[in-house]
Amino acid sequence: MTEILESLQFVYGPQVANGLAIGVAVILMALGLTIIFGLLDVINMSHGEFYALGAYLAVTLVGQGVNFWLCLALVPVAMAAIGYFTERALIQRVFHTKDRHILTLLLTFGLAIIAEDAFKLAYGPNPYKPESPISGASEILGIMLPNYRLFLIAAGGAIIVAVWLVVYRTTLGAMVRAAAWDKNMAASLGVPVERVYAGTFAFGVALAGLSGVLLAPIYSVFPTMGKDFILMAFTVVIVGGMGSIKGAVIAGLVLTQIQSISSLFISPVWSDPLVFGIMVLFLMVRPQGLAGRLGHG
Repeated sequence: MTEILESLQFVYGPQVANGLAIGVAVILMALGLTIIFGLLDVINMSHGEFYALGAYLAVTLVGQGVNFWLCLALVPVAMAAIGYFTERALIQRVFHTKDRHILTLLLTFGLAIIAEDAFKLAYGPNPYKPESPISGASEILGIMLPNYRLFLIAAGGAIIVAVWLVVYRTTLGAMVRAAAWDKNMAASLGVPVERVYAGTFAFGVALAGLSGVLLAPIYSVFPTMGKDFILMAFTVVIVGGMGSIKGAVIAGLVLTQIQSISSLFISPVWSDPLVFGIMVLFLMVRPQGLAGRLGHG
């Protein structure tokens, strides 16, 4: 029995750890998507490009001699400013129109195309592979795991908890949830709804940029990376429930584990279709996902 457990640990352990590390990063990105949708009711098709922009900003700053750890602080601040400007200058122009759902979707989709082409012009088509800021590996439960992935799991988990605390345990979070639940009532009670909208969009964009910084040392940084990664994030949001933080966390952990472990039994080419198949199944059987909207959890 002991030999069987050790064998399973040796085979599945690295895949579980890898899925957990990627899952944490996917959740950070999905949280930005689900918070923006939960409050603004906007499906941000350019969210993947904000993720890519965060990675490219990190590559640029590191290339200029800036410490990677300083990038973890600087990039989210810069991305928040970019997100705030994007919401004020673009999203708000169509947000109050009759066909705002279609117009915001088309607007953010067009913004994604422009951003991707801008990355190609500015950085070229070749990928960048930043060096990992933490070298070596550590043995945990008999499994050797890269130290940077362990850091990613710990740091990402702490950020997820911090986001939950901000949304559900602070006055600012109460204002966000009130505006998501009933913006007219919130405005009548003195909540600056327009600023809350812009700040929430900026916060979601900052989370996407932070994900880009954290994943840059693991994956190559290239112009279409946002398009590739956003599919998984949207799947997490849909399965978890559009607008639910709790649902996004659960779905992110489960789906990335399924994707990681399934690669042991089937070709990696089929891992993504398997996850997307689960999303389609949820849309057919439980379209509201695992949980409700932002105001509900």
